[in-house]
Amino acid sequence: MVTIESTKKFNIMKIGELAKLTDCSVQTIRYYEKEQLLKSPERSEGNFRLYNKSSLKQLMFIKQCRTLDLTLSEIRQLLELQSSPSIQCNSVNNMIDSHIQQVEQRIKELNSLKEQLNYLSNTCSNNGTIEQCGILQKLTSDVAKNV
Repeated sequence: MVTIESTKKFNIMKIGELAKLTDCSVQTIRYYEKEQLLKSPERSEGNFRLYNKSSLKQLMFIKQCRTLDLTLSEIRQLLELQSSPSIQCNSVNNMIDSHIQQVEQRIKELNSLKEQLNYLSNTCSNNGTIEQCGILQKLTSDVAKNV
């Protein structure tokens, strides 16, 4: 795992170096720039993108947010809020609370899906042929009901 402290020797780096340090693809870095989540870097005389430690920190922040399944819009909001450190943090808390509710809803949906799959799994014995497969029969009968 790359930490900011372990990258002290990296003052200026090209996009490939930044990609390696953060385990983030070059295409993703460019996409984050296009979406204005990552500030556009300076360019070298050869028109190479040149990133600094600030870019590295920002990209690592974005990646951490993505591991929490935050949307790009939510990340954008957080980045904007970071630039105003003296305001109250209730908007951040509200965003995370809303995200928790969304995750809880997805968990309910996934549990329902799991129940449906378990039901299907129990309709089939592993000893039969495809023609006798309870799963395929149930799926076929469900399709026929909807047509």
